[in-house]
Amino acid sequence: MLTLRGRGPRRGNSLSNLGLIKDGAVLVRDGVIVAVGAQTQVEALPEARAAEKLDLGGRVALPGFVDSHTHLIHAASRAEEYELKIEGASYEEIARKGGGILNSVKKLRAATAEVLKKRAMAALKLFAAYGTTTVEAKSGYGLSIASEMKILGLHKELAAEQPLEVVSTFLGAHVVPAEFRKKADGAEKYIALLIDKMMPEVAEKKLAEFCDVFCDRGAFTRGQSKRILEAGKQYGLAPRLHAEQLTRTGAAQLAVEMGAASCDHLEQVNKSDIRALGKSETVATLLPGCDFHLGLKKYAPARELIEAGAIVALATDYNPGTSPTLSMPMILSLACTQLRMTAAEAIVAATINAAYALRREAQIGSLEVGKLADIGVFEVADYREIPYYFGVSHCWMTVKRGRVIHGNK
Repeated sequence: MLTLRGRGPRRGNSLSNLGLIKDGAVLVRDGVIVAVGAQTQVEALPEARAAEKLDLGGRVALPGFVDSHTHLIHAASRAEEYELKIEGASYEEIARKGGGILNSVKKLRAATAEVLKKRAMAALKLFAAYGTTTVEAKSGYGLSIASEMKILGLHKELAAEQPLEVVSTFLGAHVVPAEFRKKADGAEKYIALLIDKMMPEVAEKKLAEFCDVFCDRGAFTRGQSKRILEAGKQYGLAPRLHAEQLTRTGAAQLAVEMGAASCDHLEQVNKSDIRALGKSETVATLLPGCDFHLGLKKYAPARELIEAGAIVALATDYNPGTSPTLSMPMILSLACTQLRMTAAEAIVAATINAAYALRREAQIGSLEVGKLADIGVFEVADYREIPYYFGVSHCWMTVKRGRVIHGNK
């Protein structure tokens, strides 16, 4: 059993601290862990004698994965663009021709809430099947008041109607929508719509906890991103950023300055960005699935970030254009082979550090007394086999709040 117990986010050498108990057990009451330790000690507790016993048969148990960056709600794949990429078209070339994010926007606006919900519900079942128990979900494929509220409303419904926790993020600032690109000062007019119309409604209806911005070439500048995130703060939305993915914009430094919960991607960071992140409380969330799917040779500099003391997390970036995967085990495989992280570092990055990225470290991310009983159980002899078998999930059982949501007892 990997407990990942300990205080604070994991940095540097502590990123390898798994808190491993060879013959471990947890005692759960009302979905919360009340005891954790060696099996003999836990079973000797008076309360344990009357408890239902679930024998995991020597398998590997760890905290449920926390996927802190997904674009859960979307209408369809972009498989046609996948083919274009294989033929040599760049992400930005496809976007300039009306593909990319705007392609997903067009499809989502045409889709009914029922269709979107059914697709997302199926995805959440797959997340659970791979050992994920908490999913962050961003809007951003609506880019109009009605469509953004449709997405955020679905986040709320999905959170209530199925077992996985869904953490909602408002990403109205994904790109400037097509109808504003034709206007003079279109970007400024769209930002005004975000701040004056969308954010008040998001706050009033409590539809999101976070505000995210895609700060990159072809999206929003650093100055624009700062204004949007500062406005979000006024409405109680904590900042996070898509940062330094395609080009270096200074978004990582902005995230640190604003005390953002996380800045995500980071393929184009420089040494000063790495130093700033190393001294900050902002989580550096790496998304290797995106680079893999796009066929990029440049991945985020995980080793340099770890050596600088940054709080490194991992997430799938599940989305229809650049990372259509729900598999955190596959992300761990990429983290090991492409980012040169150890299996222990990757597991910690996908659990407790990712919980910090969602500001839920007090409830999830490790197996400790007082935390939710969110557990992934894997049919392997050694935790290192989880990333070792790439493209294969050995998830045998997933437990959310003490209840089995995937696998059989």
